[in-house]
Parts: sequence; C-alpha cells; structure tokens
Amino acid sequence: MITQTSEITPEVVEAHGLSREEYEHVLHALGREPNLVELGIFSVMWSEHCSYKSSRLHLKKLPTEAPWVICGPGENAGVIDIGDGQAAIFKMES
Repeated sequence: MITQTSEITPEVVEAHGLSREEYEHVLHALGREPNLVELGIFSVMWSEHCSYKSSRLHLKKLPTEAPWVICGPGENAGVIDIGDGQAAIFKMES
C-alpha cells in the first residue's frame, strides 16, 4: 500500500509495477528523481496494457506478412486465411 509521501522508495517503484532497470531509465530520461505523478505516468505508459512489455516478445513470433495474412497487426484484429473460404480473427487485449 502506498501512503502519502513525496519520497520515491524501492517499495513505491515496485508498487507502480516498474523494475529497477525501468526506474533507472526514468532517472536517466528525466535527469532527476521523478515526483509521484511522473512515476505514475511512466508506470501507465510502460504497463502491459499500454506497451505489451511481457507479450511483445511472443507477438513478434507471429507472421505479419504472408499470402495467408489477410490483415496484419495494427489497431484492430489480425485476420488469417485458414482455407476453404474461412478466416480466423485474432484480437489480443491485455
């Protein structure tokens, strides 16, 4: 649980779902320690929901261009031709 404090401790960083390496990147990007609001913004930007940080590796294994790829990756679902006039539609949401 995060209590009201302006100090960014390792526990606060962990509670925001950021690794030590990610926090080091925040420090480097800002050139200083972030405040709690800034830490929250980085936390959301780098969350699985926004950045697919844990699933990106696996998503890269899927074909994006091939004769059977009807619609590749983007904002909407991918569509793959599975033959016989049928297609499979894949939508991932974190």
